[in-house]
Amino acid sequence: MSFHSAAAQLVTLAAEGEEHGGNHPSLNPALTGGGALVVLLLLLWITTRFNRDR
Repeated sequence: MSFHSAAAQLVTLAAEGEEHGGNHPSLNPALTGGGALVVLLLLLWITTRFNRDR
């Protein structure tokens, strides 16, 4: 697959995505970002618990 044909397929795929809007009505950006923050902080806390020798 050449670069040109791959780019043409991506442009077609992106144009089809405009019809649907991209965001689901039930997705709340604040809730999604807050959930991601909580998960990352939990992973940071777990990592620091296992790395006590430093």
